[in-house]
Amino acid sequence: MSENTRIALGVEYLGARYSGWQRQTHSLSVQAELESALSKIANHQVTITCAGRTDAGVNAYEQVVHFDTVARRKDDAWVLGVNSQLPDDIRVLWAKTVTPDFHARYSAYARYYRYLIYNRTVRSALNYQQACWYYPLLAEDLMHYAAQHLLGHHDFTSFRAAACQSHSAMRAMYVVDVIRQGDYVIIDVCANAFLYHMVRNIVGVLMAIGSGKQSPDWTLQLLAAKNRSQAGLTAPAQGLYLAGVYYPEHFGLPKHSLFNRLPSDIKRYD
Repeated sequence: MSENTRIALGVEYLGARYSGWQRQTHSLSVQAELESALSKIANHQVTITCAGRTDAGVNAYEQVVHFDTVARRKDDAWVLGVNSQLPDDIRVLWAKTVTPDFHARYSAYARYYRYLIYNRTVRSALNYQQACWYYPLLAEDLMHYAAQHLLGHHDFTSFRAAACQSHSAMRAMYVVDVIRQGDYVIIDVCANAFLYHMVRNIVGVLMAIGSGKQSPDWTLQLLAAKNRSQAGLTAPAQGLYLAGVYYPEHFGLPKHSLFNRLPSDIKRYD
Protein backbone atom coordinates (compact mmCIF):
# COMPACT_ATOMS: atom_id res chain seq x y z
CA MET A 1 0.00 0.00 0.00
CA SER A 2 1.27 3.49 -0.90
CA GLU A 3 2.18 5.84 1.91
CA ASN A 4 0.14 8.98 2.50
CA THR A 5 1.45 12.34 1.38
CA ARG A 6 0.29 15.51 3.14
CA ILE A 7 -0.71 18.44 0.92
CA ALA A 8 -1.43 22.02 2.02
CA LEU A 9 -3.66 24.32 -0.02
CA GLY A 10 -4.40 28.04 -0.02
CA VAL A 11 -8.08 28.59 -0.79
CA GLU A 12 -10.04 31.71 -1.74
CA TYR A 13 -13.84 31.86 -1.55
CA LEU A 14 -16.90 34.08 -1.50
CA GLY A 15 -19.11 32.95 1.34
CA ALA A 16 -22.47 34.35 0.23
CA ARG A 17 -23.93 31.04 -1.02
CA TYR A 18 -22.68 28.89 1.81
CA SER A 19 -23.81 28.01 5.31
CA GLY A 20 -20.20 28.43 6.40
CA TRP A 21 -16.99 26.48 6.08
CA GLN A 22 -18.01 23.35 7.93
CA ARG A 23 -19.74 20.48 6.17
CA GLN A 24 -23.52 20.48 6.73
CA THR A 25 -26.11 17.76 6.19
CA HIS A 26 -28.77 19.82 4.41
CA SER A 27 -27.01 22.95 3.12
CA LEU A 28 -24.05 24.03 1.02
CA SER A 29 -20.67 24.42 2.67
CA VAL A 30 -17.21 25.36 1.40
CA GLN A 31 -15.68 22.26 2.98
CA ALA A 32 -18.06 19.88 1.19
CA GLU A 33 -17.47 21.52 -2.20
CA LEU A 34 -13.70 21.39 -1.79
CA GLU A 35 -13.66 17.81 -0.49
CA SER A 36 -15.82 16.69 -3.42
CA ALA A 37 -13.45 18.30 -5.95
CA LEU A 38 -10.34 16.92 -4.24
CA SER A 39 -11.81 13.41 -4.07
CA LYS A 40 -12.37 13.42 -7.83
CA ILE A 41 -8.78 14.43 -8.56
CA ALA A 42 -7.30 12.05 -5.93
CA ASN A 43 -9.53 9.14 -6.96
CA HIS A 44 -10.36 8.45 -3.32
CA GLN A 45 -12.37 10.11 -0.55
CA VAL A 46 -10.54 13.14 0.84
CA THR A 47 -11.15 14.82 4.21
CA ILE A 48 -9.64 18.25 4.80
CA THR A 49 -8.65 20.18 7.92
CA CYS A 50 -8.73 23.99 7.84
CA ALA A 51 -6.87 26.72 9.71
CA GLY A 52 -10.12 28.19 11.04
CA ARG A 53 -13.80 27.58 10.34
CA THR A 54 -15.66 30.59 8.96
CA ASP A 55 -19.36 31.32 9.51
CA ALA A 56 -22.15 31.61 6.96
CA GLY A 57 -21.50 34.51 4.58
CA VAL A 58 -17.87 35.01 5.62
CA ASN A 59 -15.29 35.19 2.82
CA ALA A 60 -11.61 34.25 2.53
CA TYR A 61 -8.72 35.79 0.67
CA GLU A 62 -6.65 32.83 1.84
CA GLN A 63 -7.91 29.96 3.95
CA VAL A 64 -5.29 27.24 4.53
CA VAL A 65 -6.15 23.53 4.62
CA HIS A 66 -4.34 20.22 4.61
CA PHE A 67 -5.26 16.69 3.57
CA ASP A 68 -3.59 13.30 3.27
CA THR A 69 -3.61 11.33 0.04
CA VAL A 70 -2.10 8.24 -1.57
CA ALA A 71 -2.38 9.94 -4.97
CA ARG A 72 0.79 11.22 -6.58
CA ARG A 73 0.33 14.60 -8.28
CA LYS A 74 2.57 17.59 -8.90
CA ASP A 75 1.64 20.61 -6.80
CA ASP A 76 0.51 22.56 -9.87
CA ALA A 77 -1.64 19.62 -10.96
CA TRP A 78 -3.60 19.78 -7.71
CA VAL A 79 -4.33 23.47 -8.35
CA LEU A 80 -5.41 23.04 -11.96
CA GLY A 81 -7.29 19.80 -11.43
CA VAL A 82 -9.23 20.82 -8.34
CA ASN A 83 -10.17 24.23 -9.75
CA SER A 84 -11.66 22.51 -12.79
CA GLN A 85 -14.10 20.76 -10.43
CA LEU A 86 -15.00 23.74 -8.20
CA PRO A 87 -17.82 26.29 -8.49
CA ASP A 88 -16.83 29.79 -9.57
CA ASP A 89 -16.91 31.20 -6.02
CA ILE A 90 -14.19 28.86 -4.67
CA ARG A 91 -10.61 28.70 -5.97
CA VAL A 92 -7.42 26.93 -4.91
CA LEU A 93 -4.61 29.50 -5.05
CA TRP A 94 -1.65 27.21 -4.42
CA ALA A 95 -0.72 23.68 -3.37
CA LYS A 96 2.39 22.55 -1.47
CA THR A 97 3.57 19.10 -0.44
CA VAL A 98 4.41 19.39 3.28
CA THR A 99 5.92 17.23 6.00
CA PRO A 100 3.59 14.99 8.05
CA ASP A 101 3.93 17.22 11.12
CA PHE A 102 2.25 20.16 9.36
CA HIS A 103 -1.25 20.89 10.64
CA ALA A 104 -3.36 23.66 9.10
CA ARG A 105 -4.81 24.66 12.46
CA TYR A 106 -2.29 23.74 15.12
CA SER A 107 0.87 24.77 13.24
CA ALA A 108 -0.40 28.34 12.71
CA TYR A 109 1.01 31.05 14.96
CA ALA A 110 -1.13 33.98 13.77
CA ARG A 111 -4.26 34.73 11.75
CA TYR A 112 -5.17 37.85 9.82
CA TYR A 113 -8.71 39.11 9.17
CA ARG A 114 -9.95 42.06 7.15
CA TYR A 115 -13.36 43.73 7.51
CA LEU A 116 -14.79 45.94 4.74
CA ILE A 117 -17.36 48.64 5.47
CA TYR A 118 -19.00 50.42 2.55
CA ASN A 119 -19.61 53.84 4.08
CA ARG A 120 -21.89 55.94 1.92
CA THR A 121 -25.56 56.97 2.00
CA VAL A 122 -26.66 54.65 -0.83
CA ARG A 123 -26.27 50.88 -0.67
CA SER A 124 -24.12 49.41 -3.45
CA ALA A 125 -25.72 47.17 -6.06
CA LEU A 126 -22.33 45.66 -6.90
CA ASN A 127 -20.79 44.65 -3.57
CA TYR A 128 -23.71 44.06 -1.23
CA GLN A 129 -22.55 40.48 -0.60
CA GLN A 130 -18.90 41.43 -0.15
CA ALA A 131 -18.99 44.37 2.25
CA CYS A 132 -21.02 45.69 5.16
CA TRP A 133 -23.05 48.75 4.21
CA TYR A 134 -23.19 51.48 6.89
CA TYR A 135 -24.59 54.86 5.90
CA PRO A 136 -23.73 57.21 8.87
CA LEU A 137 -20.35 58.82 8.20
CA LEU A 138 -17.62 57.05 10.15
CA ALA A 139 -14.63 58.84 11.70
CA GLU A 140 -11.94 56.32 10.85
CA ASP A 141 -9.28 58.25 12.81
CA LEU A 142 -11.26 57.83 16.05
CA MET A 143 -11.85 54.17 15.24
CA HIS A 144 -8.13 53.61 14.72
CA TYR A 145 -7.30 55.39 17.98
CA ALA A 146 -9.84 53.31 19.89
CA ALA A 147 -8.58 50.09 18.29
CA GLN A 148 -5.03 50.61 19.63
CA HIS A 149 -6.29 49.81 23.14
CA LEU A 150 -6.77 46.22 21.93
CA LEU A 151 -3.09 45.63 21.10
CA GLY A 152 -1.20 43.19 23.32
CA HIS A 153 -2.31 40.31 25.56
CA HIS A 154 -5.83 40.76 26.92
CA ASP A 155 -8.90 38.95 28.14
CA PHE A 156 -11.36 39.48 25.25
CA THR A 157 -14.46 38.21 27.07
CA SER A 158 -16.40 41.36 26.12
CA PHE A 159 -15.73 40.62 22.45
CA ARG A 160 -16.74 36.96 22.17
CA ALA A 161 -20.14 35.47 21.44
CA ALA A 162 -22.14 33.75 24.16
CA ALA A 163 -21.82 30.46 22.25
CA CYS A 164 -18.00 30.58 22.27
CA GLN A 165 -16.59 27.30 23.60
CA SER A 166 -12.98 28.39 24.10
CA HIS A 167 -11.66 27.61 27.57
CA SER A 168 -9.82 30.93 27.79
CA ALA A 169 -10.57 34.41 26.44
CA MET A 170 -6.90 35.44 26.57
CA ARG A 171 -5.54 36.36 23.15
CA ALA A 172 -2.50 38.24 21.81
CA MET A 173 -3.45 41.01 19.39
CA TYR A 174 -0.60 42.02 17.08
CA VAL A 175 -2.19 44.43 14.59
CA VAL A 176 -5.38 46.53 14.60
CA ASP A 177 -5.53 49.15 11.84
CA VAL A 178 -8.43 51.25 10.58
CA ILE A 179 -8.03 53.18 7.32
CA ARG A 180 -10.28 54.76 4.72
CA GLN A 181 -10.01 54.26 0.96
CA GLY A 182 -12.70 56.34 -0.70
CA ASP A 183 -16.08 55.04 0.47
CA TYR A 184 -14.51 51.99 2.13
CA VAL A 185 -13.46 51.84 5.76
CA ILE A 186 -11.06 48.91 6.14
CA ILE A 187 -10.30 47.23 9.46
CA ASP A 188 -7.33 44.84 9.62
CA VAL A 189 -6.75 42.69 12.69
CA CYS A 190 -4.09 40.10 13.42
CA ALA A 191 -3.80 37.92 16.52
CA ASN A 192 -2.45 34.55 17.59
CA ALA A 193 -6.04 33.25 17.51
CA PHE A 194 -9.60 34.57 17.63
CA LEU A 195 -12.66 33.80 19.71
CA TYR A 196 -16.08 33.06 18.21
CA HIS A 197 -17.41 36.25 16.54
CA MET A 198 -14.50 38.21 18.06
CA VAL A 199 -13.64 40.18 14.92
CA ARG A 200 -17.27 41.03 14.11
CA ASN A 201 -17.85 42.14 17.71
CA ILE A 202 -14.74 44.34 17.63
CA VAL A 203 -16.01 45.90 14.40
CA GLY A 204 -19.43 46.53 15.95
CA VAL A 205 -17.77 48.39 18.82
CA LEU A 206 -15.55 50.43 16.49
CA MET A 207 -18.53 51.38 14.30
CA ALA A 208 -20.36 52.69 17.36
CA ILE A 209 -17.30 54.78 18.20
CA GLY A 210 -16.81 55.97 14.62
CA SER A 211 -20.43 57.13 14.36
CA GLY A 212 -20.19 59.09 17.63
CA LYS A 213 -22.43 56.81 19.71
CA GLN A 214 -19.57 55.94 22.08
CA SER A 215 -16.31 57.55 23.16
CA PRO A 216 -12.94 56.39 21.77
CA ASP A 217 -12.04 54.97 25.20
CA TRP A 218 -14.97 52.55 25.16
CA THR A 219 -12.70 49.73 23.96
CA LEU A 220 -10.57 50.17 27.06
CA GLN A 221 -13.65 50.10 29.29
CA LEU A 222 -14.93 46.93 27.62
CA LEU A 223 -11.63 45.12 28.08
CA ALA A 224 -11.77 45.90 31.79
CA ALA A 225 -15.46 44.92 32.08
CA LYS A 226 -15.00 41.36 30.71
CA ASN A 227 -18.72 41.33 29.99
CA ARG A 228 -20.15 40.74 26.50
CA SER A 229 -23.54 42.25 27.45
CA GLN A 230 -21.92 45.68 27.82
CA ALA A 231 -20.54 45.71 24.27
CA GLY A 232 -22.19 46.63 20.98
CA LEU A 233 -23.83 44.81 18.11
CA THR A 234 -22.16 42.08 16.06
CA ALA A 235 -21.22 43.37 12.60
CA PRO A 236 -22.68 41.45 9.61
CA ALA A 237 -20.84 38.44 8.22
CA GLN A 238 -20.53 39.59 4.60
CA GLY A 239 -17.90 42.22 5.39
CA LEU A 240 -15.51 39.73 6.98
CA TYR A 241 -12.57 38.06 5.20
CA LEU A 242 -10.08 35.54 6.49
CA ALA A 243 -7.09 37.30 5.00
CA GLY A 244 -4.12 35.09 5.80
CA VAL A 245 -2.67 32.47 8.13
CA TYR A 246 0.96 32.47 9.28
CA TYR A 247 3.18 29.43 9.80
CA PRO A 248 6.82 28.82 10.73
CA GLU A 249 9.08 29.31 7.74
CA HIS A 250 10.48 25.77 7.76
CA PHE A 251 7.18 24.50 6.29
CA GLY A 252 7.97 26.48 3.12
CA LEU A 253 4.47 27.72 2.43
CA PRO A 254 3.99 30.58 -0.06
CA LYS A 255 4.30 34.07 1.38
CA HIS A 256 1.07 36.03 1.50
CA SER A 257 1.82 39.26 -0.38
CA LEU A 258 -1.18 41.34 0.76
CA PHE A 259 -0.97 40.80 4.50
CA ASN A 260 2.71 40.39 5.31
CA ARG A 261 2.51 42.90 8.15
CA LEU A 262 3.36 41.00 11.30
CA PRO A 263 5.60 42.89 13.74
CA SER A 264 9.04 41.30 13.72
CA ASP A 265 9.30 41.00 17.52
CA ILE A 266 6.13 39.01 18.31
CA LYS A 267 6.38 35.80 20.28
CA ARG A 268 5.30 33.39 17.61
CA TYR A 269 4.34 30.51 19.84
CA ASP A 270 2.52 32.17 22.70
